[in-house]
Amino acid sequence: MNNTDIFRKARAASAALALLDDERRDDVLRAVADAIEAGTPRLLEANALDLQRMPADNPLYDRLQLTAARLAAIASDMRHVATLPSPLGRVLADRTLPNGLHLRKQSVPFGVIGVVYEARPNVTFDVFALCFKSGNACVLKGGRDADESNRAAVAMIHDALRRQGIDPSVVQLLPATHEATADMLGAVGYIDLCIPRGGKRLIEFVRDNARVPVIETGAGVVHAYFDKDGDTAMGVRIICNAKTRRVSVCNALDCLLIHSSRLADLPALIAPMEPKHVEVLADSRAAEALSGYPYVTAIDEGRADEVYSTEFMDYRMAVRTVDSLDEALAHIARYGSGHSECIITACAATAREFQQRADAACVYWNAPTSFTDGAQFGLGAEIGISTQKLGPRGPMGLEEITTYKWLIDGDGQVRE
Repeated sequence: MNNTDIFRKARAASAALALLDDERRDDVLRAVADAIEAGTPRLLEANALDLQRMPADNPLYDRLQLTAARLAAIASDMRHVATLPSPLGRVLADRTLPNGLHLRKQSVPFGVIGVVYEARPNVTFDVFALCFKSGNACVLKGGRDADESNRAAVAMIHDALRRQGIDPSVVQLLPATHEATADMLGAVGYIDLCIPRGGKRLIEFVRDNARVPVIETGAGVVHAYFDKDGDTAMGVRIICNAKTRRVSVCNALDCLLIHSSRLADLPALIAPMEPKHVEVLADSRAAEALSGYPYVTAIDEGRADEVYSTEFMDYRMAVRTVDSLDEALAHIARYGSGHSECIITACAATAREFQQRADAACVYWNAPTSFTDGAQFGLGAEIGISTQKLGPRGPMGLEEITTYKWLIDGDGQVRE
């Protein structure tokens, strides 16, 4: 079956899926969650084949790896999605015009959502759950690194759907080739929306080459600003969690900005990262303050722009000294990607100013950017984190993957 046939089958299946009632969709999701738990050995076996091809010291290894605990969490999240209110049929506006026409603005599925993603097999399950719950078919294009895992996951979902009497074409997996990506990006009339999940290069490629609508997601150059009024103990917890909880994810900390009056506290803020061998790339003032830290490197001024604009996705982090809130915000405006930013301060006025002025989808006060996640936001799961301003912004759950149409009831009126 060629890719156009795959798109055609997904389009046909989406029409039937939109007619299922909410209770039926929820029952199917629970059945798939049961299948994930029952099929854990098979999924882990397929994932092991992918892991064999990636060095264990690659920071992306953790993102690729499935475990029994992670699969149990995926099944639990899918059951949680089944408990969420349906995003369909919501009346977003309701009014009657002077001529008697009754207008309702009602939420409906997009139809077919295409997702291009890298070495993240959990995305296969998350996208299916959210799309199925919201009445959308999905076409998935995973990366070569996770191909065995993705194919096993989709085969398992297909088996569960057949047992439930659902057309398995509501979720389709394209070959892990560049040609398949190009076909998806050009699938006008079949794909209603494309969402890239991955690094900066993937997202830019999709944005620059797509003929179908795209929502940009994921790439994050993330900052934490430790203010002159920051609490050191709190800063230690927040900065370490933001950087080291999972270094390969898009909400991981890339650059710590520290007020110059608090440089004496910098060694304490960085200390918990030493056992994890986090390399710190620091400006001259910060490097001097960290002279006792074994993994610090002073940034050459000629490389400053390159360092500060890097999403590391590794055990590396930049540190820059600033002399004011304005300077911290100017740095974020220049190097940030609109994903997540954080301020650590005891001053409410400073925090509120930072939150108002920092241009990002998620702006934190005294909490780590690691919370930028659909499940953490109560969305059940996420199909991506939008860094654009037109349409959805931030973690995208069920409501963000629906559109709407106007329903107009008349009684024979005609326009003059």
